[in-house]
Amino acid sequence: MKILVGLSGGVDSAVAAYLLKEQGHDVTCAFMRNWDSASNNDVEGNPTVNDDVCPQETDYQDAVKAAEKLGLPLMRVDYIKEYWDDVFETFLSEYKKGRTPNPDILCNRYIKFDRFYHFAEVHGFEKLATGHYCDLTVRDGRPALYKASDRNKDQSYFLGEIRREVLDHILFPLGKVTKPEVRRIAHELDLSVADKKDSTGICFIGERDFRRFLSNYLPMKHGRIINIETGETVGEHKGVLYYTVGQRKGLDIGGIGPFFVAGKDVVRNELYVVGAGHEDLLYSDACLVEDVNWLMDECDTLACTAKFRYRQPDQDVVLEWVDASHILLKYPQTVRSVTCGQEAVVYDHDAVRCAGRICAVYKNGRDISEIIKGMMQNAG
Repeated sequence: MKILVGLSGGVDSAVAAYLLKEQGHDVTCAFMRNWDSASNNDVEGNPTVNDDVCPQETDYQDAVKAAEKLGLPLMRVDYIKEYWDDVFETFLSEYKKGRTPNPDILCNRYIKFDRFYHFAEVHGFEKLATGHYCDLTVRDGRPALYKASDRNKDQSYFLGEIRREVLDHILFPLGKVTKPEVRRIAHELDLSVADKKDSTGICFIGERDFRRFLSNYLPMKHGRIINIETGETVGEHKGVLYYTVGQRKGLDIGGIGPFFVAGKDVVRNELYVVGAGHEDLLYSDACLVEDVNWLMDECDTLACTAKFRYRQPDQDVVLEWVDASHILLKYPQTVRSVTCGQEAVVYDHDAVRCAGRICAVYKNGRDISEIIKGMMQNAG
């Protein structure tokens, strides 16, 4: 089988390519360049004040070494403009609304398993493969996306937005392989990336300071931090867009506290916090999910599980169908820090049934943002 493997410069994709080659497939690798790390200008030529360099070029050199070691051809494909238009602009747009988006999910949806998938298709490849830790299993006559055997590394959460029809044409060679096994294979092959640290953070930010990077595109505007229980100003934030619900660190409130972010008002440029021991508003019992992407057949009502952020344990939920693009997830046990803009990924046992963006969070039938607004009016 003729297979194109996305080679990222890390150990996982290198071992994925090796495993496919060992199985007798005709394997070609390709490195995707999604961010213009060599320039301080955006794709339209507008200068930014960002003087940091993304490690993407180092990753490319690591991909070159891995491909040479494996005896596999390597192509380089640029999606800088596509990434800017489909991922980064959406990322900024969501932040301007006061939401907390996940660009890695957007990248998988619009770049890796759309633009890159189309590239593989046009160039005559039968399958596209990546080094993601997730699995594909036939269910009801169609491939379904499942969690990886290595639950500590499972990345199915990040793939919930890819199109269902793509599942017929992709492979995840690491679905039943553990991370220690990947490292062992890489050492046996004497790959230079065998001990390379797993990538963390967002591609275009990497290990850099998130707030500093974001300020290049969304200028800081200081404002009040308000204790919503008393209405008192307890500090000054550095830009309401940079904070997320449940956050404790980085508030820079000295001498009192601790405090946790409970909400924010982008128009008023106010950040709302609650003190330790008064964290009820951080817990919700339902959320509305929009732009739902179904990877299995739609359903009306289903007892299942969900994740509202990547490292969160699975939460028991009841899925209720609202309309063609919305579902309501109920979890009477309550869950902490469910946040608008983040991704809700719904699992039917270990299979991803659907995923979408959280657009409203409720407690006792009331929108928590409205509860906070009422508390502020009463405190005022």
